[in-house]
Amino acid sequence: MTRTKVELCGIDTSKLPLLSHEQMKALFIRLQAGEDSVKDELVMCNLRLVLSLVQRFAYRGEQADDLFQVGCIGLIKSIENFDLKHNVRFSTYAVPMIIGEIKRHLRDHHSVRVSRSLRDIAYKAMKAKEQYINDHLQEPTLDDLSKVLDIPVEDILLSLDAIQDPVSLQEPIFSDGGDAIYMMDQLCDNDVSEEQWVTYFTVKETFQKLDTRQKKILTKRIYYGATQTEIALDLGLSQAQISRLEKSALSTIQSQLNPKES
Repeated sequence: MTRTKVELCGIDTSKLPLLSHEQMKALFIRLQAGEDSVKDELVMCNLRLVLSLVQRFAYRGEQADDLFQVGCIGLIKSIENFDLKHNVRFSTYAVPMIIGEIKRHLRDHHSVRVSRSLRDIAYKAMKAKEQYINDHLQEPTLDDLSKVLDIPVEDILLSLDAIQDPVSLQEPIFSDGGDAIYMMDQLCDNDVSEEQWVTYFTVKETFQKLDTRQKKILTKRIYYGATQTEIALDLGLSQAQISRLEKSALSTIQSQLNPKES
């Protein structure tokens, strides 16, 4: 199978080494025994993990190289803090730390600036939530957080909403191996239905096929509210002629909207 070559920060990711769980464990044993020279090897053999996580944020408007470098910072922090006593694979430990580092970067460098006060409230709320779960073994409600922090529910809700990462309408949210489903595919306009949009474009297209006089008559009647008598005087025709032309134009449009009835 052909491996795809991807270059980030000058690195050909298709040539990055891959180590087994046992090989990784052996390197961490050496690192935690004081052999700092193996840290570089641990970084290199986990860069593919960083790449896979960076791809999750491909639709956030950030350069892939920048996110890759931020992800590497998260990787290095994971390597420095990982302990074999956790009895989990390194990737299990590193993934949330790398993602957290990327999310912090996106939040801190987002074009929409969130005030310091809102961010402080949001961080307090998240910390209080973690403590509440530890103490009660269940998720707190907004009312629970409000009582713990002595902050109005509205302020907590606003702050948590303010720090959420925006989601691109072009971001894929599901794929079963075929065509991806994007965020915009799941959105709908409750004020304007698909049928109304089809009707609008059908009418617009049919209107362009009318002759010049019919266009003028419908425009004056529908958009300007002119009477048939006023239009007749303006175009130099009789009121009866205007009536016939108007009915003909409306009939043409109606036949396009309901072809089976024509």
